[in-house]
Amino acid sequence: MCCAAPRGGFHALGRPCDVKIFQREQRSLFGEILDWMLTPLLLLWPVSLVLTWLVAQGIAGKPFDRALEYNAAALAQLITVNKGQAQFTLPLPARELLRADDTDNVYYQVLGGSGEFLSGERELPLPPEENLPVGEVRIRSDTLRGNDLKVAYMWVRLDLPDATGKPRTALVQVAETLEKRSLLATEIVKGVMLPQFVILPLAVLLVWLALVQAIKPLNHLEERIRARSPDDLSPLDVETVPLEVTPLVSSVNDLLMRLKDSIATQKRFLADAAHQLKTPLAGLRMQADLAQREGANAEDLKQSLRQIGRSSIRATRTVNQLLALARAESSGTVISHQPCDLAQLTMEVVRDCLPRAMDKQIDLGYEGAEPGSEGVKIDGNPTLLTEMIRNLIDNAINYTPSSPAKPGVITARVLVDPFSHVLVLQVEDTGTGIAPAERELVFQPFYRVLGTEADGSGLGLPIVREIARQHHATISMDDTHPGPNPVGTCFTVRFPGPADTA
Repeated sequence: MCCAAPRGGFHALGRPCDVKIFQREQRSLFGEILDWMLTPLLLLWPVSLVLTWLVAQGIAGKPFDRALEYNAAALAQLITVNKGQAQFTLPLPARELLRADDTDNVYYQVLGGSGEFLSGERELPLPPEENLPVGEVRIRSDTLRGNDLKVAYMWVRLDLPDATGKPRTALVQVAETLEKRSLLATEIVKGVMLPQFVILPLAVLLVWLALVQAIKPLNHLEERIRARSPDDLSPLDVETVPLEVTPLVSSVNDLLMRLKDSIATQKRFLADAAHQLKTPLAGLRMQADLAQREGANAEDLKQSLRQIGRSSIRATRTVNQLLALARAESSGTVISHQPCDLAQLTMEVVRDCLPRAMDKQIDLGYEGAEPGSEGVKIDGNPTLLTEMIRNLIDNAINYTPSSPAKPGVITARVLVDPFSHVLVLQVEDTGTGIAPAERELVFQPFYRVLGTEADGSGLGLPIVREIARQHHATISMDDTHPGPNPVGTCFTVRFPGPADTA
């Protein structure tokens, strides 16, 4: 037994029915435009039918109303006064004229000056009480024995005064049923609406054909995109697409340019990473070959193992920094932020780096705001912030020369501006400094200042800048001791205050 796939589901031949109840169908631009064009047309058609019927009723009634008015005026001329009494005599030809209708029933009624019945249909309803001028014919709708009627009525002046001396008036009414009117209205509606049953499908077909032609530029654009090679990221030609599609094509071109830049950056990054990893790996292989050579004594073997250890440490650090940079670049949507005590994180990193600084005889310390004090907390990711601080301090340790006679000094600070509430992280050293021309270059991956023999991969500062960007912070560098012969570098990371991040 196979179930029928509802809307939104599908089912394949030879397989059980795979129904996705809550899956929405993909919207079609062609279908959307067609719906919005045809729906008003199909909704207006029955409205047009109703309006046509109402107009046809009014048109069909006018000639019959005029005939009723004529008949009422004709009957009024047949009322006479004889010996003080109103009389009405209907000749046989006139009587036959009133009854000559095979479709409708025709009635008339004549009442004398005192309301006495003179001739016609006794049960015909009286007109409403109103100040109708004598001799003027009016038309009203009424009913008789459950049948709808149109009634023409008028008051006729008699040469017969009443008790007050005023002339009396007689009432003449002529009525007929509405069959002829309905038949004529139906014929009018048929004459108007029947052609529309041909015109409406033709209009739908023409709209569909016009929409097919109008949407062809989108199909051509799709064909051009599909015909492109996978490595073709050149912009699309906006001159060959409709004006309405130009913003979409411009956005796609912008995406292609950003994708092209991203791919170029990744290729350059991978090439530089391969180059940086090639050196320590080549050293590892060379030292392993030296250790295996014939005639090598124990001291040579130890020296080779020490070199292998240093090369493996360098390779491990390079890999770790590559992973840190990749994590920093993709952390915007992966890792959530939380309140972080920047002073506490800085002090923890300083404690972790103390053994390495002491091995190089460097004086490493912290000063500034205490953990938990006002203004030292920011909304950020503690893992990335710790990585940023660690890279700044490691960079300072790598490039700060030190000796027992003249030890290097590295200071980490966390400062809070009491007025703007800007939180500042500083790491300064007493190294050789960085020339102004190279201060922007050092933030590029794998770039290293020429003339330095420090061990590093050139990834620390790019990681710092990327993490700062993730936290809407800015980073700058200055000389620790400005002058003709500057000594040392001071890196400053400024985190925005609450008003800037709002």
